[in-house]
Amino acid sequence: MASKRGRFIVFEGLDGAGTTTQAQELVRRLRAAGERAHFTAEPSSGPIGSQIRMMLAGRLVGYRGGSWDRRSLALLFAGDRLDHVASDIEPKLAQGMHVVCDRYVLSSLAYQSLDNPAEWVAAINRYAPPPDVTFFLRVRASVALKRRQAASPGTVDLFETLPQQKRIERHYDRDVEAHGKRHKVQVIDGELPLETVSEQIWADVERRLPRRR
Repeated sequence: MASKRGRFIVFEGLDGAGTTTQAQELVRRLRAAGERAHFTAEPSSGPIGSQIRMMLAGRLVGYRGGSWDRRSLALLFAGDRLDHVASDIEPKLAQGMHVVCDRYVLSSLAYQSLDNPAEWVAAINRYAPPPDVTFFLRVRASVALKRRQAASPGTVDLFETLPQQKRIERHYDRDVEAHGKRHKVQVIDGELPLETVSEQIWADVERRLPRRR
């Protein structure tokens, strides 16, 4: 008998909100509970995602050393997402494995709408299937940036300035309101102690798990 479909769980929040930490901790808890779980992230580790990561880190420059067109970057994110779903996420869900993803559609809506119309960004991501639940870790931009700088001193990302982060913070609030129902968003206070946040997330996930025979 085929195993029941796994749960698709997404973590969202500003850089420094703790999405990676909490996503990996949830995978650990799922496995400890006897569940099959897979951690993944966006940009993905696939061919498009790997290119995006180099672009964001400044290791891959545009034509003749120029800057990247932000519309092209948004399209790359959308393309990477569809490839990620088709090649990694969906096959594992179909096998009964839970997939925990660090960032998904709401990240594109928050970040790519800095330089592009939000309606267009939503349109190019419309074919990405919604998750079973999205945990949005709400952290103030100033707190998130301090955490990021403390964790990775000396590294600079394309979006890592306080004015940018404050804009992204507002965009996330907008997008949680506009798309929260479709993406099944649960808002978590990400400024609480790590253990408290983990417990809140686990309590929510545990009740969503399919019953196994």
